Amino acid sequence: MDCEVLVVGAGMAGLECARTLARAGVDVRVVEAGDAPGGRVRSDRVDGFTVDRGFQLLNPAYPAVRDRVDLADLDLRTFLPGVLVRDDAGLRLLADPRRAPGLLPRTLTSGVLRPAELVALARWAAPAIGPVRALLARPDVALADSLDAARARGQLRHGVLEPFLAGVLAEADGTTSTRLTRLLVRAFLMGTPGVPAAGMGALPAQLARDLPDLRLGTAVESLGRVPHGRRAQTTAGPVTARAVVVATDPPTAERLTGLPAPPMKGLVTHWYATEEAPAVEAAVVVDSRRRGPVVNAAVMSLVAPEYAPPGQHLVEATCLLAPAAPDERAVREHAAEMLGVDGSRWREVARHVIPGALPAQPPPLVVRREVALGDGLYVCGDHRDTASLQGAMVSGRRTALEVRRSLGR
Repeated sequence: MDCEVLVVGAGMAGLECARTLARAGVDVRVVEAGDAPGGRVRSDRVDGFTVDRGFQLLNPAYPAVRDRVDLADLDLRTFLPGVLVRDDAGLRLLADPRRAPGLLPRTLTSGVLRPAELVALARWAAPAIGPVRALLARPDVALADSLDAARARGQLRHGVLEPFLAGVLAEADGTTSTRLTRLLVRAFLMGTPGVPAAGMGALPAQLARDLPDLRLGTAVESLGRVPHGRRAQTTAGPVTARAVVVATDPPTAERLTGLPAPPMKGLVTHWYATEEAPAVEAAVVVDSRRRGPVVNAAVMSLVAPEYAPPGQHLVEATCLLAPAAPDERAVREHAAEMLGVDGSRWREVARHVIPGALPAQPPPLVVRREVALGDGLYVCGDHRDTASLQGAMVSGRRTALEVRRSLGR
């Protein structure tokens, strides 16, 4: 055998699987079709700017991140713990009073908070702050249905929560699992998300440093069986191993294993350069009126100054891809209006169209899908757990432990 375990794909799940195996002394090789590790978690340098491949956040409250990532090494730059809400009267700030007590007066005078709505949303969110096991044991329904059941019907739901979650869930119709949504809300309540100073790509780069054998630019064309193991035909030639872990995107995993892929949800992120920073806080901005294609915008250089060269600022504007990518001019005008500035002189630095940003996870959510497919073949990824960075890393580690058991290691 060329190695004990071959991991196909160096996304977050594949990296976590491989490094867990390597730390246990297993001879593991990783092959990745791309030119760098990370999968969907990548960053590029364009004209002196750092642009992540899609608007992404790293939440230090994720247990897998807290336990398996050296956050100090990443030099995390955090967002303000709250959200800016655009309405006809201007920008309203809603901040977490526990982490930003100095912003409580602005939150209370925002005009967005109404007692009846707060009670309804608190009723809906209560399971998110209790024990995770109890949350997972509750019946699961679509997000919109659970909000209706909690009698959350006002502006706080339709003008704040739903616009914010549209960017998190990559959908605006409320069909995602309530169980998944509450898990994500739990993480937001427990931690303040941010980005590494060098971009989100610094996260997979850190994990990849633990790998003794990572081969980039190597795609797997097919998988087959050999006595006592598996054979992968790659663009660099055949590789044999006692076990193969497919840690690719769901469509590729379906092609290699026959395991049906879930529907994928798409996002598109536009990155704009501007010489003058909008006069806003370092927070995510949503439009309570939903008057354009942008689901969220942020001035990234206010969060992480390293994202822009001196004298420049970087704005991200993210939209849903369905049913099609929106017109660039409409995106720029909407994002600028949300931020309260004239965007006519903005320059588009990059645009990332990501059809497979997240796997769809309607109810009922199964958080521990089978990863062992038999005869030394395994599959991992966020589609096997939860559609999140946490889910990808948990899936990778869970699969590594399953492989070790099968190898007697």
